[in-house]
Amino acid sequence: MAKKNAGLTVQREVLDEQMLEDVTQRLDYNDRHPPLIKHIRHLFRCNLLGLKKKVLGCFPVLYWLPRYSIWDYGMPDIVSGISVGIMHLPQGMAYALLASLPPVYGLYTSLYPALVYFFFGTSRHISIGTFTVLSIMVGSVTERLVPDVPEYLFADGNNSTAEYVMARDLSRVQVAAATTVLAGLIQVVLGLVQFGFVGTYLSEPVVRAYTTAAAAHAVVAQLKYLFEVSPTRFSGPLALIYTLVDVCSLLPETHLPTLAVSGVSMLVLIIAKELNAAYRHKLPVPVPVELITIVAATLISSYAELSSYKVPVVGEIPCGLSPPSVPDLNIFGEVIGDAFAIAIVGYAISISLGKTFALKHGYKVDSNQELVALGLSNTVGGFFQCFAVCPSMSRSLVQDSAGGKTQMAGVSSAVIVLVTVLKLGPLFQELPKAVLAVIVIVNLKGMFKQHYDIVTLWRSNKIDLLVWLVTWVSTLLLNLDMGLGASVAFALLTVIFRTQRPTYSVLGHVPGTELYVDMETHRGVREVPGVTIFRSSATVYFANAELYLEALKAKSGLDIGKMITYKRRQEAKQKRREKRIERRARRRAKRHQQSIRAASQRREVFSVEEEASHWKEGRGKIGTAPPLGEEQCWRPRETSTVFVMPDSPGTAAGQCSWVYLKGIDPDSDTQGSTTQDGDDATLDGDDATLDGDTATLDGDTTTLDGDTITLDSCSMERVSLGSLGKWTWDIHSMILDLSTANFIDTVAIKLMRNIVHDFGEIDIDVYVAGCQATVVDELESGGFFSDAITKKCLFATVHDAVLYCQNHKGYTLHPSFEYKMIALLMCCT
Repeated sequence: MAKKNAGLTVQREVLDEQMLEDVTQRLDYNDRHPPLIKHIRHLFRCNLLGLKKKVLGCFPVLYWLPRYSIWDYGMPDIVSGISVGIMHLPQGMAYALLASLPPVYGLYTSLYPALVYFFFGTSRHISIGTFTVLSIMVGSVTERLVPDVPEYLFADGNNSTAEYVMARDLSRVQVAAATTVLAGLIQVVLGLVQFGFVGTYLSEPVVRAYTTAAAAHAVVAQLKYLFEVSPTRFSGPLALIYTLVDVCSLLPETHLPTLAVSGVSMLVLIIAKELNAAYRHKLPVPVPVELITIVAATLISSYAELSSYKVPVVGEIPCGLSPPSVPDLNIFGEVIGDAFAIAIVGYAISISLGKTFALKHGYKVDSNQELVALGLSNTVGGFFQCFAVCPSMSRSLVQDSAGGKTQMAGVSSAVIVLVTVLKLGPLFQELPKAVLAVIVIVNLKGMFKQHYDIVTLWRSNKIDLLVWLVTWVSTLLLNLDMGLGASVAFALLTVIFRTQRPTYSVLGHVPGTELYVDMETHRGVREVPGVTIFRSSATVYFANAELYLEALKAKSGLDIGKMITYKRRQEAKQKRREKRIERRARRRAKRHQQSIRAASQRREVFSVEEEASHWKEGRGKIGTAPPLGEEQCWRPRETSTVFVMPDSPGTAAGQCSWVYLKGIDPDSDTQGSTTQDGDDATLDGDDATLDGDTATLDGDTTTLDGDTITLDSCSMERVSLGSLGKWTWDIHSMILDLSTANFIDTVAIKLMRNIVHDFGEIDIDVYVAGCQATVVDELESGGFFSDAITKKCLFATVHDAVLYCQNHKGYTLHPSFEYKMIALLMCCT
């Protein structure tokens, strides 16, 4: 049965846009877009199922917590939570130094935001807390608004210095908290207005290059702790360069005990991390080398009394939790730009990590809810003196590799941090700050490895490589916020540039299918006779409209502008020829009437034979007096070329019939003379060479035969270039494939309308195919359709347009346009 139907030919009706709407009964705009009042009523309509969905969307914990299995998830979450909590301790205190805050506030930042995210987050595996880039961004704000004061300004001893440092730290905490709260509010607002897609504008090359350059900022910021120097604080463009130069100039003043602590700590930490990475497959959980380093450094510093050698230590860490407080609202105006940059960068990192783990474990992350959850974590944390947070790649990987299943692992890590804050904080008072700086620098190893992206992108995509390099350079040379803005702007410019330089192609038919592909890049495709199918790889809009038109001219081989100009010039000349012919005809008719009237007044009767004999005998010649009698000789007319004689005797009323004889005088007007009644043959600025009955103008020959006018003025409304004798072509239809367009603006609509009109001038019909429904609506609202351009010129597919063109122009369909469908039938046994 299947073989019997294998050659079945399936034919269908050709569908244009109007027929497609009639068949599918497309809804009008009001049905598809209800009024605002109906939309509001729909939102507030009481529906228990919809209410439940809204509540679960706002509080995702209510969805998975009732289904939480202690036996399956409890132990893995506790183990991974403890591992991540141990990482929180050194990282929290170290990244607090990046934010220019006391280390204890790093512990607060590792506690509160993780608990808030537990209720509102949709990712199960990311670890919320301190992060390098955000800590640096916060530190740039705090140091700009509350700068350091050189020690030589203090003349009252160490007490005055200690008091100033305490006041400075409290002021910086207020600035960091206000910046964090404002960034959180921005994230919440963006999430509520469904603006979660804003993170997509930070492409992967931008994020990776930005974090790589931010790592350089972090290293330079930690150099003062490694060498115990006090460089000048710079801000604005080239601040990194100025700071690095200042640190290098202060290297002779390096504190040697601090440098020794930094060197030993770095060497130990690097070796321990390399061993940890080498044996990670054999270890159930990674060894907490940072925590071990902190504990060992604290013990050595306490027993060796490194503080007596003027090695800076962490100092007093208060036990217990600080009460919440409202940040200073007056600071919002000064940090709004930094807060927005922190909000966008934090969300971009969060959603990228969340989607990575969601794809790995087979669940979905809501981008808008993630934005709200991160915003609430920052907002609530800001009231508890926390600075900006986002997920950390290292901690999230540890949480996943240690077997964490849900955000209960985040709660477990928060418990570890809480115990440290309440009871174990004072044990780290003797910890050298240089050790924390070393932890920061060593943990940036992964970010510095991202420089290998240059090699990878060079091989894969040069445009992305350019984006990476511009982002890296702008972030290094500018500040972090200005560098981010410049990077995003350049990335968007590359998108605009690529849409301005799309690929234009002429499509050919793939035999046996309804497919049309680029004829330049595919073999075995056939050109559709008489039809040119043109397609752009990008949306046509104001930025590339002119390029679209130029490419259409080049691909079709028709210079529309020159052709229309030539046609109109030839039409104008042709109309001038008609006017000259009409004037000559009127003058000729007038002379004929004058000749008739003159002859009828003389009432002369002539005989051609007799007059011929008179000429032979030489008894008279033109202009002499006639002989006596009834016979008369010929009389010349004024034209000297046209002679009039009656061919029958006249009656008493003077009525007779006349015969006109044409002479051979080359100067006669009826022969195409260049001069008649004083009229110059050069008319309307056109040089006319009239030879006999032939008038030649600009290479176009027109024959004037007696009183016959060979050019019809009524045919001037539609004259093709082929009839004018300069261009010939075999294209009768042009199909514009707009399947790649997802929108169309007014400039592009005007361009399309002009294309239809201009190609129509040279007898080429233009059709549009593959438009999406939104594009059709924009064409309709933009005034594209009219009496001359209807929806019948729009087709659902390119194939429909091709079939219509072939049928409409009377061409026989090629066998390749008959499509076969093999019916696969199930035979019953």
